[in-house]
Order: sequence, then C-alpha cells, then structure tokens
Amino acid sequence: MRTLAKQTVVDAVAAMCIDANRHLPEDVLASFARAKAAETLPAAREIFGQLEENAALAASTGLPLCQDCGLGVFFVEAGEGVRLSEGTLREAVNEGMVKGYKDGYLRKSTCDPFTRKNVGDNSPAIVHFDLVAGESLRICMMAKGGGSENMSRVMMLAPAQGWNGVREFVIRRVAESGSNPCPPILVGVGIGGNFELAAINSKKALMRDVDDVHPDPEVAAMEADLLASINRLGIGPMGLGGATTCLGVKIKVAPCHLASLPLAVNIQCHSARHKEVTL
Repeated sequence: MRTLAKQTVVDAVAAMCIDANRHLPEDVLASFARAKAAETLPAAREIFGQLEENAALAASTGLPLCQDCGLGVFFVEAGEGVRLSEGTLREAVNEGMVKGYKDGYLRKSTCDPFTRKNVGDNSPAIVHFDLVAGESLRICMMAKGGGSENMSRVMMLAPAQGWNGVREFVIRRVAESGSNPCPPILVGVGIGGNFELAAINSKKALMRDVDDVHPDPEVAAMEADLLASINRLGIGPMGLGGATTCLGVKIKVAPCHLASLPLAVNIQCHSARHKEVTL
C-alpha cells in the first residue's frame, strides 16, 4: 500500500487548472495550423490566425485563453494500492481545483441552478472515478465551458436505427448548434452503455489527442465519416463559413441493453483545454 500526501494531490490539481486555462495543447495548436493552410476563404484564415495569436498571448501573459474558464471536470484513475495521508480523494481534488481557480485568477462560473447566485469558488469539482490496479493515481482535467456544453445532447435511439441513426443525429446536432459552441469544435460521441454512461463516455472521448486514431478500424472509419460530413456543413470557424467546422470526432463505444441504443454527443469548443498528471 502506497500513501500519498494529500497536499501533493491538491498542488498537482491546482497547477493543472491554471496550466489548462493558459496553455492550449500542442495537438490543438497543430490542427489550427493545418486548418489555416487548407482554408480558401480569407475570413476563415484570418480567424485561425487570431486563434493562434490568442493562444500565444495567453501563454506569454498568463491570462486565460477564454473568459469562460469552465467548470473543472476530472477523470481519476485511482490505483487500489494507493491511499491519501488524510481526507478523501474527492476532497483533495476539489480543494486543488478551488486553489487553482483562485491562484490563477480564473473566472468562477458555478452557480445555484435557480437563484443563479454564484458559489464563489467554482466548486464543486465534477469528478468521475475509476478503480484500477496498482499504486498510481492518474488525474485528467478538462476546463469545460458553458457555450459548448449547452450544445451537447443525450438521445436514446431505437436499436433498429443503428449506425445510420447515430450518424444522422450527430450531424444534425452540430448543424443545429451552428456558431454557438465557438467552432472549430471537437465532437465526443458516446455510443452504448446506458443513459449516464453514454454521456460520460462522450466527454471521456474528448480527452484523446486530435490526431489520435481509434484502434478499432470500424470505429476509426465512423470517426472519419462523421468528421468529413460535419465539415461539409460549411459552418466554418466561428460560424462565418469555411472548410473547417470540426477538428476531430472521437467515439467511445460500450455494450448496451438489447432494448436500447444510447447516444451522447458532447461538443467541445476550439479552446480544447485539458491536462493530465500521474502521481
């Protein structure tokens, strides 16, 4: 059994929150450069140039990439052989998130769903746990903004709708979203499982790198099909037209009940902020 100091987790999570909001992942930046080179519309090329400039300014000044610093979403793989020196892992992650948003001067967006009164510290952190073998702790963090999250959906399809039903729903969801999620977007798709697992898997899928190819050739083909179809919509960067509406589609599949076909679409904005650390 390995004992991990609680403060180690708190400090690591705080640093992740600050870093994620200031530094765009290299895979996302590389996809901007490729998309800008491929665009033929001057406005689309100009927008990609502005996105690159924004990322550079955020990195050099320490200011957030976007004024919406999002809710702190965490996927934690906890080894069964590791424990904290004090308190619970959920408490440590939440404390670290609060510290990061405070120390990094990041906008706090959590509020009461009815009164809309701001909680004040961006808590509680949204944490999903998986128990795994070993004595390590892997924490993946996503700063998820409201604009893209509002465009996300869960749908319980009839089994007979199959891939065609999935494909139609995903493309229609992006088309209906238009410029609202601040394209170019990333699209996470959860297929199977049940109502809540499909939603969780659609968000987990967004943790993959833009260039990551699914190991299952059939699923990889589905991702490529959806990406090409979405980009043919012509919504373009910031909704002003162009060849690049979507940077990547990532699918996560799970077995489901024979009477249902759960489907979740989680849309991520161009500021695809995510970090991970293993302790």
